Amino acid sequence: MDLLSEAANRFRWKLQSLRNYAGWDQRNWLRVRQIEAFEAFLDGDGRSKDSVLEISPGWNSHWKDRCSNYRSADFPEFDICKDRLPETFRTVIADQVLEHVRRPVPAVQNIHAMVANGGSAMVATPFLFRIHGRPHDFNRWTPAGLRQLLVDGGFDDSKIDTYSWGNKACARAHIGGPVRDLGWGRDLSNDDEYPLMVWAFAKKSAQ
Repeated sequence: MDLLSEAANRFRWKLQSLRNYAGWDQRNWLRVRQIEAFEAFLDGDGRSKDSVLEISPGWNSHWKDRCSNYRSADFPEFDICKDRLPETFRTVIADQVLEHVRRPVPAVQNIHAMVANGGSAMVATPFLFRIHGRPHDFNRWTPAGLRQLLVDGGFDDSKIDTYSWGNKACARAHIGGPVRDLGWGRDLSNDDEYPLMVWAFAKKSAQ
């Protein structure tokens, strides 16, 4: 590393330290409400202590750290379009994954198969967000579109709850720029016409 790069890194570290000291919120502005909803769902009814499978993009440890009986199947090495584990789980998480799969209906069918009877899938995808390949980016869904995808994958429409969050300020801030921290109280109001994140909880019928 050259001296200029080293000095720049030291400056960035000092700036971030000052921000943190002054109450800077490092949470991802795009995902604050979605992550809060997922946390509340996992904490409800003891789900975080029961069996949890995450179909993981391989970079996110947030749900692993929160769940005591956690497994992951790392996408894309684990191809959710054609792969499924023989076990079932009370909760299956697909957080920021389905936009990256080539064949989303078979992917949801496999998620449905790995949810235990009476268990749930937690699914989240971006909507108003730039293309980001991990390794590819294929799809976007509105709340109604995500509901229909889950129905097509085998979940009962009456047992699906869909949500979204976004606003113009957050959308503008992410055009042509990096993912932004929430910072010092950026706008968390919701405008249904500008969803940046869309998510759903889908319960599998008990049999």
